[in-house]
Amino acid sequence: MLPEAVRMKVVALGAETLGLLPAADIPTSLRPVARFASAKRVRLGGTAIAAGLESDAAFRMKVFETAARHHPDLVSSLENGQTPLAADPADVAAVAYLQRPDGWEDLVGAASEAIQQKVDEHRQSRESEAVARVQAQLDAARTSAREMRERLKGEISRLKEENATLRRRVQHTRQQLSESRDAEQAARSDAAETTERAQAAQKAAEAEMRRLRTRLAEAEEAAASSRRSGRDERDLGTARLTLLLDTLAEAANGLRRELALPATSLRPAESVPSVEPSSPERPVGTALGRNAEDPRLLDELLRLPRVHLVVDGYNVTKTAWPTTPLEAQRVRLAQGLGAISARTGAEVTCVFDGADVSAPPPVGAVQGVRVRFSPAGRSADDLIKDLVAAEPEGRAVIVVSSDREIAEAVRRPGVHSVEAVALVGLLRS
Repeated sequence: MLPEAVRMKVVALGAETLGLLPAADIPTSLRPVARFASAKRVRLGGTAIAAGLESDAAFRMKVFETAARHHPDLVSSLENGQTPLAADPADVAAVAYLQRPDGWEDLVGAASEAIQQKVDEHRQSRESEAVARVQAQLDAARTSAREMRERLKGEISRLKEENATLRRRVQHTRQQLSESRDAEQAARSDAAETTERAQAAQKAAEAEMRRLRTRLAEAEEAAASSRRSGRDERDLGTARLTLLLDTLAEAANGLRRELALPATSLRPAESVPSVEPSSPERPVGTALGRNAEDPRLLDELLRLPRVHLVVDGYNVTKTAWPTTPLEAQRVRLAQGLGAISARTGAEVTCVFDGADVSAPPPVGAVQGVRVRFSPAGRSADDLIKDLVAAEPEGRAVIVVSSDREIAEAVRRPGVHSVEAVALVGLLRS
């Protein structure tokens, strides 16, 4: 019986030969196999091919010719009675089986032994490798167990130390608990004494309170009598003050008539040289932003009588709307100031820097807001200083600018400097 490796080689050569033979030369038993595809002949017709090779010498010789084409040197050596040392034993046995020279059975047997020896060597190699892997795993397990044992020893030592520490803490806690109980007992005794003293003090306080209530009733009666007499005196003082104010008002009106002063709407700010904006060519609409910020200081100052609000325009707009175009900034500020003027009745002047423009840009007229540009060669700071200087001493003036130089330059009695952010907050409220 052929070894499996030799049988597979012989069957493969037989399957290849079936694909090369004319139909008339194919054995009758193998004709159905010959119709299979080349890849299926070995898998589906291997048994039939092996039987045909064993029983049909002519077919076996045709297959031998195919083997001779694949292994010409091996066939030549076997014909000369020699076996190449480097040849595959399975190939040697297959060719010998097909050719069947004298002693071919010995060649097949020797090939079978060589194949078996290779199989045994391969198996031994796999077993050796498996033993080596198992030995390595065993060594690793031993090492891991040794390390685990060392870790457990350390953990046990640590737990022993923690146990000793916990015992000491428990003993200390028990001692503290005993001391706390003693302290609690002492505190209770002190509390009882304190309660007795507090009750005695409460009784004394209640007696004192009754005495004070009696004195308070007497004092309230005296105060009521005093208020009745003081009210008469205040009524007399109020009448005197009213008479004095009426006299001053009549004297002022008489002086105005005597000096023949004409009625005028001119304000000191109108006398300061400046440039008015040109008429706008198209309307610009804005929407006021809203915020919870409440600039109370500026709101209180705007309640002063006949106050004049002077605003550093670009200083405020670049604080409130830095990314908005300048034209929209001017319109938006003017409209916001118009709302403040309508609400407070304050005189409002908004100043923009016009030193770098050939002609003042347009700004729509807003009721109650005077918009001015600084003339050529002068800055908005200079115009603000002139406006403040034109006001009479004592009139309330509010200058809105975050420029510290302006605040210092206009400092005088009646002039109040406010940061731009305060006006921004008031515009948003």
